[in-house]
Amino acid sequence: MNHSFEYIDIILLAMIAGFIFLRLRGILGKRTGFEGKAPSQFEKVLNNTQKENKVVKKDNFDEKAQQEFLKGAKIAYETIITDFSDNDNKLTTSKPLLSKKIFDQFNEALKERNKRGHYAEITFIGINSAEIKEHKKVDNILNVTVDFVSEIITCIKDKEKKIISGDKEKIKKIYDTWVFSRDTKSLNPNWQLVNTLT
Repeated sequence: MNHSFEYIDIILLAMIAGFIFLRLRGILGKRTGFEGKAPSQFEKVLNNTQKENKVVKKDNFDEKAQQEFLKGAKIAYETIITDFSDNDNKLTTSKPLLSKKIFDQFNEALKERNKRGHYAEITFIGINSAEIKEHKKVDNILNVTVDFVSEIITCIKDKEKKIISGDKEKIKKIYDTWVFSRDTKSLNPNWQLVNTLT
């Protein structure tokens, strides 16, 4: 009789344990083999989707996108102006910011300056204003024209370090109109300077 009660106890305990296991499995879920790091192919698809979503948002070029663009345009403007004044007569830091056409034009100007034995001294004071004049989209290409007003101290010196133009003591106000461009379908978020207007 006692043995039969022991068997009943064991069966009841087993049923309770089974019930608890099923409840926990229902609440916590079961292991599927995909815990941990996702497969690299999945990560690539996910990253590409996220980038494409960003491109679509930038394609709208709403007020928020314009403000973000202007922040970058100001940095690009200062970087290009400063790089053009370096005495090594090479464009280095600004090269990724320039289209091939503009890079070649700037490079040619540096070569001519070097042939004459001249070099520029430019102290960048700051940007007074940067305003979007217009923005146009042709097919996938978005062009944005920006009016810059900046202050710099600039002069050109010869081999003997004599000033031949400009004034190293005088702050000069500069007015520039630059055109930046990017492919809105490209995953590359960077803009490039494609034209300088007078």
